[in-house]
Amino acid sequence: MDDFLDDDQLLRYSRQIMLPQVDIAGQAAISAASVLIIGAGGLGNPAAMYLAAAGIGRLTLVDDDSVDLTNLQRQVAFTTDQVGEAKVQALRDQLLKNNDSIQIDVITQRLTEAALIKQIESASVVLDCTDNFDSRFLINRCCWQAGKPLVSAAAIGFEGQLSVYHPEKADSPCYQCLYGDVESHELTCSENGVLGPVVGVMGVLQALEAIKLEAGIGQPLVGKLQVFDALSHEWRSIKLKKDPKCSVCS
Repeated sequence: MDDFLDDDQLLRYSRQIMLPQVDIAGQAAISAASVLIIGAGGLGNPAAMYLAAAGIGRLTLVDDDSVDLTNLQRQVAFTTDQVGEAKVQALRDQLLKNNDSIQIDVITQRLTEAALIKQIESASVVLDCTDNFDSRFLINRCCWQAGKPLVSAAAIGFEGQLSVYHPEKADSPCYQCLYGDVESHELTCSENGVLGPVVGVMGVLQALEAIKLEAGIGQPLVGKLQVFDALSHEWRSIKLKKDPKCSVCS
């Protein structure tokens, strides 16, 4: 695996290669990874930026939206002159300015369930960076069908949450276990507001969990929901159990 990294890569990623938990083998695994990021907004921006910087070999960005002036308060990869551009294309352009040695694919349309499963099957880790329950339930269902780990986060107002759902771990719940088969109660940034750094914190932590999964280091956040209260700067860790009656993973 040592030969997988050239001299420029060894230098670029030297600070994380120095970590004994990562080393050259871990960096080689990161560089060979393929991450699917669904949603290129407040969560997807920081997640993609840190994954690109870390050297994830292939990123696939999915979003059918374009950059709006109201996005710039929290979607920090975008600039004023990119308003009106497709988010995934604008994000790709910024990521390549940091690291042009990785492959970045973009999808500018909303995927059907069949197309989504196909994309998930070709990825090693999936990041749910969307902002609505319907999309999260669909992504969760497809990840479970494809057997791929899902790093899911959300942020609204002053609160964020994060967890990892892993089909290959027998005791892992899925996103559906957390919310059940109830009708979705939508909370959106456009209607309820959000503080930019809160979204940034959760997106960065999604990147962290994805890197841990790809490099095989540490303990993934499976079976736990981390909840962040920005006003008090407090974290709560909630244990999640697999629902034996879950319609997706039981």
